Amino acid sequence: MTKLKLLLGLVVAATLACWPNLGAAQLRIDITSGVTDPIPIAIVRFAQDPAAPAAGFDFAAVIQQDLERSGRFRLLPNERMPGAPSRADAVVAADWRTLGTDYVLVGRATAGAAGASVVEFELLNVLNGQRLLSERLTVPAATARNGAHRISDRVHEKILGIPGAFATRIAYVSVDGAPPSQRYQLIVADADGEGARVILESRQPLMSPAWSPDGEWLAYVSFEARSSAIYVQRLRTGERRRVSARRGINGAPAWSPDGNRLALTLSGSGGNLDVYVLELASQALTRLTDDPGIDTEPVWAPDGSAIYFTSDRSGGPQVYRVAPTAGDRPKRVTFTGGYNARPRLSPDGTQLAYVTLDGGGYKVAIQDVATGASRVLSKGRFDESPSFAPNGATLIYAGRDRGQGALATVSADGLITQRLKSDRGEVREPAWGPFLR
Repeated sequence: MTKLKLLLGLVVAATLACWPNLGAAQLRIDITSGVTDPIPIAIVRFAQDPAAPAAGFDFAAVIQQDLERSGRFRLLPNERMPGAPSRADAVVAADWRTLGTDYVLVGRATAGAAGASVVEFELLNVLNGQRLLSERLTVPAATARNGAHRISDRVHEKILGIPGAFATRIAYVSVDGAPPSQRYQLIVADADGEGARVILESRQPLMSPAWSPDGEWLAYVSFEARSSAIYVQRLRTGERRRVSARRGINGAPAWSPDGNRLALTLSGSGGNLDVYVLELASQALTRLTDDPGIDTEPVWAPDGSAIYFTSDRSGGPQVYRVAPTAGDRPKRVTFTGGYNARPRLSPDGTQLAYVTLDGGGYKVAIQDVATGASRVLSKGRFDESPSFAPNGATLIYAGRDRGQGALATVSADGLITQRLKSDRGEVREPAWGPFLR
């Protein structure tokens, strides 16, 4: 990506427009590769109390889909199951072992208070008879699907030792139509692409969605009065505030871990891009970089001790690190290859993802922060905008599929890949939200 392309990606004069809500582009997930020896598990259809508000919702089906899409589990088909127990003490372990199953999940939904269902579930290791989980959730009828995702998260964590991220959300930009009649949507959906909801619609580009640490807000770049501006929007209420509309370019917002500040890119009247920190409450600005090169795409380290950003000060785009206070000298972080951009840190701060030029194409790579060892994860030619899942196990990114903008995921170990296809238009600039508190 040249300096000119980088600038053109940020400088788009536009006017926000009101559009009728035509619905969000839906995503369909296709697994393209998984581990060679997935863990065999059976998810038995949950028993249902007809009086339960969630009666009729198939918890087991959603859990099956979640675990299968993770690429690390092999699900026993319903028709091969030797029975439909709803309690652990009704599971005959030997019957399930003969089918090559290691784990069995059973459950039941009953009526609870205040219009909610009580969902009880148990996970058994049928190889040794150990009961690994015995828990209950209170699930309002309107959030039954999220309740199923939460159960998937618990099963994933108990078996693999890594929290699942099925009950989290993603944000992305959808583009529909051909110029000059394109329609842009900022969309939030469940991690599996379901429940897509349009946050904002515009006739002109929307860019750079970024989640607040608590998952309550999105920051993004939009365009009004023919100048770029950064907005923050509360998802629950739709409350929307413009926080930066300074002269020149306002771009690439990134929330601080405490949620009180944004790192962002500003050009000022001189036109050169540099990285700043904006205090949201006071509007106080702190300039972090001052270089003739382009400094952009900032992101915070999870502990708030540093900001990583892209700069071409060495002749080509590379990733640098700087303290979030004035006066620190940026230090170069990436050294392999002539193009490394769009840094993103894993939630534990140990891995750095970025876009690298490899084999004539732009791909997602990952680098160990402590050692500097790196490897390429994706296989496309135009892959960009990586974003870690909150468990650090998976990255979502934007690429191309048959000439169309599409989303994809890859596990941090590179073994599992998926495509997320849109049923309408192109999708780009994904951002994976945090665990909901």
